[in-house]
Amino acid sequence: MTIKEYFELNNKIAVAFSGGVDSAYLLYAAAEAGADVKAYCVKSAFQPGFEHEDAVKLAEMIGCRLQVIDLDVLSDERIAANPHNRCYYCKQHVMSAIKEAAEADGYDTVCDGTNASDDADDRPGFKALGEYGIRSPLRECGLTKEDIRKASKEAGLPTWNKPAYACLATRILTGEMITREKLLVTEKAESIMHDMGFRDFRVRMRGRNALVQVTESQIAEAFAREEEIRTALSEMYDEIKIDENPRISK
Repeated sequence: MTIKEYFELNNKIAVAFSGGVDSAYLLYAAAEAGADVKAYCVKSAFQPGFEHEDAVKLAEMIGCRLQVIDLDVLSDERIAANPHNRCYYCKQHVMSAIKEAAEADGYDTVCDGTNASDDADDRPGFKALGEYGIRSPLRECGLTKEDIRKASKEAGLPTWNKPAYACLATRILTGEMITREKLLVTEKAESIMHDMGFRDFRVRMRGRNALVQVTESQIAEAFAREEEIRTALSEMYDEIKIDENPRISK
């Protein structure tokens, strides 16, 4: 089944919308198919300001209604404690809020941007999606990340080459308490790195220190500008180290 056929059959849906590559294409595809669709975006301490701004602009560009839901994820002690399955509790919190808002607006079907490339064994949030009956049209239609980027480029969506982004909570070691202050420090540090011209990176918090991770294509530049990076981030961390192994995971 193509994504167009999917939305012709399921033509009244709500989309859990982050403004990333997958949810942007999902929203676009639903709108293009003529479905009655509304986007719901959760705003929390786990997302940096630019992600929220991007989501608002994208929904407007696609021409879909967007409802922003403010959510205090850290009020849930299971999430703030940052266990290995934090994503499961967080996804419960987020999808519960979206589903409640969508149903109040008359949308019984809620979809998210999970695609066929996502590994269910590596995503604790998958369990929560099933519990709340969240549909994943991109995955159901067999669309991989590569397929989605290609289709997004053809559609003229600015997200087609947007780096994958994981929430700010992933910068803090599992088992270490998550606080709003730690998230704000991380957001500021990554904003500085972005303004320096780096793209697709992470600034991991290691106690009072920072571990900067960049992709292989940026590793030479990062080491060439190591002193500049250290100076820029020194206000927030005691020590700043660049990871010698270029890698970006969550």
